Amino acid sequence: MIRIPLPVLRRLPSIRGLVLDVDGVLTDGRLSFGPTEEMKSFHVRDGHGVALLLRSGFPVGIISGRSGAATERRLADLGIRDFFLGIRDKSQAFDTLLSRWKLEPDQVAAMGDDVTDLVLLRRAGLFIAVSDSHPSVLKRADWVTSAPGGQGAVRQVSDALLFVRNRKCRDKGEDHLC
Repeated sequence: MIRIPLPVLRRLPSIRGLVLDVDGVLTDGRLSFGPTEEMKSFHVRDGHGVALLLRSGFPVGIISGRSGAATERRLADLGIRDFFLGIRDKSQAFDTLLSRWKLEPDQVAAMGDDVTDLVLLRRAGLFIAVSDSHPSVLKRADWVTSAPGGQGAVRQVSDALLFVRNRKCRDKGEDHLC
């Protein structure tokens, strides 16, 4: 069962975009090195949640301190076009996404797991941490998912965002992909 704090539930209807870190959020944070490249594991349910958001017109962006072929392949598979890999200044990348999406910071949720993501905590309207995040991130997050990174945490967030979005559509008499 997903438990979402009441203040977060109240903010979810105003969220219009989602920014994700990769390592530790879309993956479990482990890195494996083969003879020719870095390998990562991504959870299919997280990917399906991202795909559902994108299909509904909800922008999803990636800001990651690391880059790599495995990540680029997964982002291409999911159809994520707004991404910044190998980024040291996550704040500047966040500003670029805001401009591209024509959104204000308080209209964007960000998901992270480590101290390098804390800049997004200070900037985003809603900051979500995966359950196995660094302690300094856990204590500052607006919402901590029950699932750890790379094991369905992103799906929990996407399901919540889609539920709120679809509920608003039904209230307006529109179809589920408004």
